[in-house]
Amino acid sequence: MTGLVGAVIEAWEELRVHRLRVLLALVGVAVAVCAITTISAAGAMLRQVSAETTERDGGRPASLNVSAWPLGAEQPSPDEYAAVFDEIVERYQVEHTSLRTTSPATMRFPEGSLEVWTNGVEPGWALMHRFEVESGRWLTDADADRLSPALVVNQTFLDAMGGVRVADHPTVTIGGANPVVATVVGSYPDPWPGMQPEAYVLVSAQARWATPESLMTSGPPSLELWVPPDLADPLTDAIRRDVAAAIPGTQVDVYRMDSPAYDVVDGAIRWVVIGVSAIALLLGGLGLVNIGLVTVRYRIREIGIRRSFGASSGRVFFSVLMESVVATLVAGVVGVSVAVVALHNVPIDQLMGSAVQDRPAFPVSAAVTGLLAAAAVGAVAGLVPALVAVRVKVIDAIRY
Repeated sequence: MTGLVGAVIEAWEELRVHRLRVLLALVGVAVAVCAITTISAAGAMLRQVSAETTERDGGRPASLNVSAWPLGAEQPSPDEYAAVFDEIVERYQVEHTSLRTTSPATMRFPEGSLEVWTNGVEPGWALMHRFEVESGRWLTDADADRLSPALVVNQTFLDAMGGVRVADHPTVTIGGANPVVATVVGSYPDPWPGMQPEAYVLVSAQARWATPESLMTSGPPSLELWVPPDLADPLTDAIRRDVAAAIPGTQVDVYRMDSPAYDVVDGAIRWVVIGVSAIALLLGGLGLVNIGLVTVRYRIREIGIRRSFGASSGRVFFSVLMESVVATLVAGVVGVSVAVVALHNVPIDQLMGSAVQDRPAFPVSAAVTGLLAAAAVGAVAGLVPALVAVRVKVIDAIRY
């Protein structure tokens, strides 16, 4: 340990003596380390953003969708579907679930009535799909007891109401055979331009004004389950079998809503990032090799004198090698620091055009990768000058 510390201190002193030459070489190394660290960290952050975007559409891994389509003229009622699905949830003890129904409803807006598609869900649906409201709040279990059903609507819906604010607790009348006044408790931005008015409501509240026929307009109710990925396949087969037995005369479909192939794409992206980073670091280390060879050539007399006083070949080799390693580690610390500061101030939400719920911190693995890469390129770049220094003959070096 004493020898290692002494070699590091000696290497640092030599770097101070030749700081101008070393500085010119380390600029490229620092830039390369900053690049590899930034690319690695940015790749991890962008993977998180991409994963959240995918989960908003298809649900978190692994999300199963259960549906049973009638094959004959006779159709089970929504209550029958709900009873079977409740039994499935209880039997397999799934924690995160949501019944899903869709139904058209006539909404009375100031400029006339419009038919709006309402999405009947349960409170857990928002967590399963990373759904966030922009103003107000999401639906809760307590909303099931409200006399005025709670709605979470998109921005187009608010505009149709005359540009009201959610904070003012606006109400809208849902027409039909059983008119009911609903209260808007939350809103969310339109996912795309030109979107029609849309609303989310609890399934239990939706059933109060929607007729069984309207609830079946777009198909029977479905059940969404968020289960551990390793249990997705066994549960798919078991649930399909149980639902088919409980609701005869239907075609039961159970499939994953999320994309299990995302991990493959994620792995491909990671390898591309590593390849680009390695090339950047290799280019940064070429300059250090050239500077190291020039420096050894100018220090041949010094090396010969050290050998004449008893310095072994291993000591000379390790000393020259450590100069390069210490120098690149210093450059690595600088490069990693610049990368941390740069990525900390990057507005990921604006660059990706999507809100990030779980904003990832700067990956420690990226910083470690940058420092290890700096040490590795220093060792490789110092290997050739160290071998040249060892091959120097004492008598020739003194005469040089």
